[in-house]
Amino acid sequence: MSSSPLSGIRVLDLTRLLPGPVATLHLADLGAEVIKVEDTGAGDPARHLGPMRGGTSWFFEALNRDKRSLCLDLKHPDGAAVLLDLCRGADVLVEGFRPGVMTRLGVGYEAVRAANPRIVYASITGYGQTGPLRERAGHDINYIGHAGVLDQNGSAGGPPVVPNFQIADLLGGALTAVVGVLAALMQARISGRGRHVDVAMTDAVLAHSIFPLVSVLAAGRAEPRGEGLLSGGVPCYGVYPTRDGRYMAVGALEEKFWRTLCAALGRPDLLPLQLARGEDGARARREIAAIFLGRSQREWTELFDPLDCCVSPVLTPEEALASEQARARGLGWRGGEAPRVGLPPGLTDPAADPPRPAPAAGADTEAILREAGYGAERIAALRACAAVR
Repeated sequence: MSSSPLSGIRVLDLTRLLPGPVATLHLADLGAEVIKVEDTGAGDPARHLGPMRGGTSWFFEALNRDKRSLCLDLKHPDGAAVLLDLCRGADVLVEGFRPGVMTRLGVGYEAVRAANPRIVYASITGYGQTGPLRERAGHDINYIGHAGVLDQNGSAGGPPVVPNFQIADLLGGALTAVVGVLAALMQARISGRGRHVDVAMTDAVLAHSIFPLVSVLAAGRAEPRGEGLLSGGVPCYGVYPTRDGRYMAVGALEEKFWRTLCAALGRPDLLPLQLARGEDGARARREIAAIFLGRSQREWTELFDPLDCCVSPVLTPEEALASEQARARGLGWRGGEAPRVGLPPGLTDPAADPPRPAPAAGADTEAILREAGYGAERIAALRACAAVR
């Protein structure tokens, strides 16, 4: 019997692209059976997004491994009926359509709850099921823009900078959905009643914008972009360029770390300027920057490796994957294959079966329908009317 924490949990995944598929990937990594429900046409657009690996994109392959695929036309009454049948034997349904779409298709929360009162029904949207923006389209950049987070990204005096990490999609959409689903599953196990988990990516990002929110509470406004404690506004916490065009990350927030750093740089006179702002802070940052420009990243790394003061090289993604730390944690390159995205090994079952590749669209339709009690004639009829593929 599997020791994975979600072994025996069945998830119906109606999501596409990034936030929802990452959320259900995490659930699969925890042992859940995830059935990816795609339409009978093009399916998930992620199948053809970005560099291709044969007939499927690397992006899709990465996010949809260890899932099964079922193709349903939810606009067809028989397709919607099939989904309701599947909901009777499922524990979780995750969808990412705009508010109201699932209800119009006949598979909204109330209809699904009537079929299975224990089901956890998670809806992932940009702005949530309520509010004036509820039906507005958007992407990560729009959600972090509305949450005030994009405003905070960038250097002092410069424009907002678009982060390469999809903050709203991954923190707001994927991880928040997983937390909500896991909590609701526990509640369902105890009470016998599921619930509707309303995940708004903008809400989640705004709620986690800790330092700007604290600044607003304390001073009535957030600190200007690039001038906060953790955004480059003080000498002890920032990124400094090296002689070879690389960078070092300095996070010497604690006094003991700052003291060690100043000693390593040969500048004990900078000790009082650890958290300096204004002209003193700017001068200290300029002088530290000038020192770091005197050596290459490798030389600085060799100097700081034996020291305990929160100074590290800024690695490229390929360097991070090839690092000794990543390999030791099971995150690096293994056997010439690309590393798995998803939950890190420390959170998953080390005895779990090897990962299965992402399924072809509809690869498991017949098997899933048979498991749900559909006979050959009924499946043939559903195929004939194009309700399934």
